[in-house]
Amino acid sequence: MFIDREKELAFLEQKWRESKAQLIVLWGKRRVGKTELVKQFIMNKPHIYFLAESTHEREQLRRFSLILGGFFKEPLLITRGFDNWDEGFRYIRENNQRFVLVIDEFPYLIQSKSGIPSIFQRAWDEYLSSSLVFLILLGSSVAMMETEVLGYKAPLYGRRTGQWKIQAMPFAEIKDFRRSKSFEDQILHYSVCGGTPAYWLWFSKGNDFYQNLRNHVLKKGEPFYDEVEFILREELREPRYYFSLLQAIAQGKRRLSEIVNATGIQQPTANKYLGVLSDLDIVEREVPVTEDKPLKSKKGLYKIKDEFFQFWFRFVFPRRSELEMDNVDRVIENIKQEIPDYLSFIYEKVAREIVMNNMDLFFNFERLGRWWNKNEEIDIVGLSEEKNAILFGEAKWSQRLVGVNVFEELRAKAKKVEWGDEKTAQFYMLFSRRGFTKGMTDLAAKEGAFLFRGDEIIGFQNNIS
Repeated sequence: MFIDREKELAFLEQKWRESKAQLIVLWGKRRVGKTELVKQFIMNKPHIYFLAESTHEREQLRRFSLILGGFFKEPLLITRGFDNWDEGFRYIRENNQRFVLVIDEFPYLIQSKSGIPSIFQRAWDEYLSSSLVFLILLGSSVAMMETEVLGYKAPLYGRRTGQWKIQAMPFAEIKDFRRSKSFEDQILHYSVCGGTPAYWLWFSKGNDFYQNLRNHVLKKGEPFYDEVEFILREELREPRYYFSLLQAIAQGKRRLSEIVNATGIQQPTANKYLGVLSDLDIVEREVPVTEDKPLKSKKGLYKIKDEFFQFWFRFVFPRRSELEMDNVDRVIENIKQEIPDYLSFIYEKVAREIVMNNMDLFFNFERLGRWWNKNEEIDIVGLSEEKNAILFGEAKWSQRLVGVNVFEELRAKAKKVEWGDEKTAQFYMLFSRRGFTKGMTDLAAKEGAFLFRGDEIIGFQNNIS
């Protein structure tokens, strides 16, 4: 099942139409759908797909020779193969054809021979740049791709003709993996799978959330069970320190001082490791949306950006001993007790995405995020200097209908937000899991507020000019 990725495919197709040599770099975290994207692109195009593996260079070259021999129908390549990479690239130039050459998991090739980036740089300069080849270098090791391929000091720097970092998919698209299910079912699965397509495919479509949790996340031997450890050990040299940091953040320690106290890791070291986790798209530092100098802000809070990492460190990692003893029922009961509060956090994130996807109803925000001070916070704040307007919103994951009191509390908190001037236009919105009281819908009509039930708008007055 292939969903979305329209912009990425359009980018690749546009490059293909240019009919000249291309060196495209695609990278992103594991399971995010890079290979599936490329498979969609090369469908019905002449192509060679080479998957590098964690093996020695000679074996990599032998397999590369076999694949080229099959594509060009050259028996000698199948029986003898190339003696070195340079021969292979020269052969491609001499048999000048328009085709896509995909080298997947390029970091494994680098691991097999440290000089691979220099070899590819020389091959591009001497042979491939004047050919018709459409070369795609694909990689899941974010750190290695960004240093060894994209980095300023990397041999291939300046050679690429295009690049695209493949990001996690938004909820609006990824929920189609369970398109026949309820919004609550989709939110529950999103709380584990996030925007990673492979994770949705690991779940059984016919099972409800807790069946999937039992059968796939909490069951030893299933891919989910060791996924976090696998990724961290693949990417990092000292995973134990990162485990400590991620567990602290998942348990609510979000200020740097709190993280340092909880882990015992000194602040300079913690700062360094948190930066690495940020580069890997696992963690991010968040500041109130109204801060003009985010990097210098003292209000920064750390959060786990990847939903599966957040879920795993919140619910699974602390209970691994019980799971190893097959006490799955007790773990599930604990999760059921804690999941409503956890889904409030997830729904807030989804609500901000919904606002971003519906800016035609509001106005184009230069900034969209959260706001907080010492005692209070607002889930959604959108700022537009161009329109001199600000939008405030709250998301409530509750069984009860949202009433007028929630709207009045939001309006009271909004008065404490220091942004704009007396002429700044203010707008309000509420998100509710179940819906709204009649009093709230009547007030929304009067005040021009926007109301969303689940992820669907149920009432608004488009009075933003």
